Amino acid sequence: MSSTIEHKIKSLVRQSILELYSQEVSDSSIQLQKTNKEFTAHYTVVVFPFLKISKKAPEATANEIGNYLISHSACVSSFSAIKGFLNLVVADEQWINELNEIHLNEQFGLTEVSEQSPLVMIEYSSPNTNKPLHLGHVRNNLLGHSISEILKANGNKVIKTNIVNDRGIHICKSMLAWQKWGKGATPESTGKKGDHLIGDYYVLFDKHFKAEVAALQTEKGISKEEAEAQSPLMNEAREMLRQWEAGDADVRSLWTKMNGWVYEGFEKTYQLMGVSFDKIYYESSTYLEGKSKVMEGLKNGVFVQNEDGSVWADLTPNGLDQKLLLRADGTSVYMTQDIGTAKLRFDDYPINKMVYVVGNEQNYHFQVLSILLDKLGFGWGKDLVHFSYGMVELPEGKMKSREGTVVDADDLMEEMINTARETSEELGKLDECTAEEATEIVRMIGLGALKYFILKVDPKKNMTFNPKESIDFNGNTGPFIQYTHARICSILRKAETQGIILPSEVPATIQLTSKETGLIQMLAEFEDTVKDAGNTFSPALIANYIYELVKEYNQFYHDYSILKEENSDLRAFRILLSKNVAKIIKSGMQLLGIEVPERM
Repeated sequence: MSSTIEHKIKSLVRQSILELYSQEVSDSSIQLQKTNKEFTAHYTVVVFPFLKISKKAPEATANEIGNYLISHSACVSSFSAIKGFLNLVVADEQWINELNEIHLNEQFGLTEVSEQSPLVMIEYSSPNTNKPLHLGHVRNNLLGHSISEILKANGNKVIKTNIVNDRGIHICKSMLAWQKWGKGATPESTGKKGDHLIGDYYVLFDKHFKAEVAALQTEKGISKEEAEAQSPLMNEAREMLRQWEAGDADVRSLWTKMNGWVYEGFEKTYQLMGVSFDKIYYESSTYLEGKSKVMEGLKNGVFVQNEDGSVWADLTPNGLDQKLLLRADGTSVYMTQDIGTAKLRFDDYPINKMVYVVGNEQNYHFQVLSILLDKLGFGWGKDLVHFSYGMVELPEGKMKSREGTVVDADDLMEEMINTARETSEELGKLDECTAEEATEIVRMIGLGALKYFILKVDPKKNMTFNPKESIDFNGNTGPFIQYTHARICSILRKAETQGIILPSEVPATIQLTSKETGLIQMLAEFEDTVKDAGNTFSPALIANYIYELVKEYNQFYHDYSILKEENSDLRAFRILLSKNVAKIIKSGMQLLGIEVPERM
């Protein structure tokens, strides 16, 4: 509980227990919660924990505490006792004071970062340089960026980092396919973004590989597994990987050129998506550090080496299995790279907490990584956080990169922006906008719809993304929230045009409706919502809080006059209330990486 009113109530309840029953209680034993909507009150004190002290029935205890609060403070105007629940109605003056405090604090709900703030590093995105970013990456990037902003809002210093998987057999597949069938194609000659071009060759490799395997099965009468093992194409790719790791000049030159195309493509995607990184690591650099640590662990008896030369970690004492760290040919695996990357990061920064934003299909990987880092003597190994999130699918089902059935991130964002334009034009939302304003607004709406639809879902759950549902100006959607923000901005512009001067503080004599006190109470809850979202790494808490606030405000807007209110004090109050609702909407949406237009 963070608001001034909540602190006052807790203090009064603690005082009442001491004076009524001669017993001191702690704040943690006072259960104060928002009153259920079926009752006319603001807060409810749960009385059951005090019955041993009062030695009276629940309702009698609640009445005694309620009467004490009424007689000793102007904070509570009335109460009702229902069994062991004490429902409190807070005086209007207290709500006005609460609004004034929120109004005077431009950064309400956000904790300032200082030199003493803990440093949290967050890894997200982690793309492969053999294909463009797809819908799965979109959820990863949006979660990573939002969690970074939420942790900053909770007073942490944050380093946003990316590990680019720029080496390995999958990279060699694209390289080999381009060599064989590319005919010198470049992004310039084809008019394609570099990441799209390289992704095409990854799909092409798989197409030829499958055809080759099918032919081998037919010609030699062998199983699919045997045919895959004998595939000349796959063996060429494996040989290219060995050449890469041996530093072959020609292979390295091709790798550098093709990766450069991909990085240019990635950067355009990241810019449109609105995500960025403070530090980018590359597997091609970190895997060597990982190999060094693995060999050091082998020397110290932490790991074991098989007769074929491969190096393994025996995790059976930990209730797991054996984990490969280096292949027989000396090439590394993802785990090797992650060990090296972790070491380099902690060498580079005084990290207090390391958070990996990676899908739940990698739960086992990070369980093993934590154990291995601990075995290698890194004290922070046990404390790493794997933020495990659910998969995102389409209404048609799962996506497959090798088969080219993924939803490309660039195509998706372009479709969302186009759909936003079509929907906005149909509803007349852009009628009063210039062409430049309309272009900017539909970008905000399209991307806002995409981001909100993904982030409003509990990140631990699998989700189905439906583009058509996400762009709707009604319901729990980004455009609904954005439109409400624009509506409030319109009210504020009209108030200024009419010469209405807002006071720095609202006078405490105004009588409020339950809608108005309810809105102020919701504004006050923003602070706790931000803290809860930071503790649980859940942007969904912010998203759904903002939706509930917007829904409540829209009901208020339809039920009460604002600019046409005849009482000047009440009119000024309602404008000021609206202004602070807009402020919290904007703050909350910024934590989700979503822009809110001032005109729609």
